[in-house]
Amino acid sequence: MNTYLIVGGTSGIGLETTKLLSNNNKVVVLSRSNKNLNNLNNVEFYSADVTKTIDELPHISEPIHGLVYCPGTINLKPLKSLKLEDFQNDFEINLLGAVKVINKYFNNLKEAGKSSIVLFSTVAVQTGMQYHASIAAAKGAVEGLTRTLAAEFAPSIRVNCIAPSITNTPLAEKLLNSEQKLKASEERHPLKRIGNAKEIAETIAFLLSDSASFITGQIIKIDGGISSIKTL
Repeated sequence: MNTYLIVGGTSGIGLETTKLLSNNNKVVVLSRSNKNLNNLNNVEFYSADVTKTIDELPHISEPIHGLVYCPGTINLKPLKSLKLEDFQNDFEINLLGAVKVINKYFNNLKEAGKSSIVLFSTVAVQTGMQYHASIAAAKGAVEGLTRTLAAEFAPSIRVNCIAPSITNTPLAEKLLNSEQKLKASEERHPLKRIGNAKEIAETIAFLLSDSASFITGQIIKIDGGISSIKTL
């Protein structure tokens, strides 16, 4: 039985990933609260806040075969409405939190022999979208981190990143909280729908598995085609 660490594994994509992996593996979840985990087997929970210092993250003694860092933000404003604190907060949660977690559990990942890290970006990094200045800047840094660590950690630890478009999760609730908003989001995508947490969790499980053992340093877009094609 492998052990996987899911940071932010109690909601949205993180929760779906926890559910999927816990069927046949041990899953260690770090999150601020343990909501939604009560009925899951093979799940061990630790209360943690990635904005705190690295020393405040819990100690884990066993090898970790895969690490998934799910915490993120959606802060969509025109540049003139963004404060410096907005940029700092987005960097703290999306980039620096990931750095802390990877540093904290690097030895656990090495001990596993062959392991995998999955991070998160956004389609807005490589496809310019208005009002995404702060989050795209932070996630752009995550993409740079992904490629750098993939090179630095090879061949024992693979590092990949998923760049989704808007996904039906609690994080995106304010953007999808009416039929009109949902329809508008669907129409922007060539596949005429938005993503869901389960299908992204399945991609994460693949990237963590031996089936993806020749994949590292990649930014994988799960975006309904919005970043690469246009339909008439």
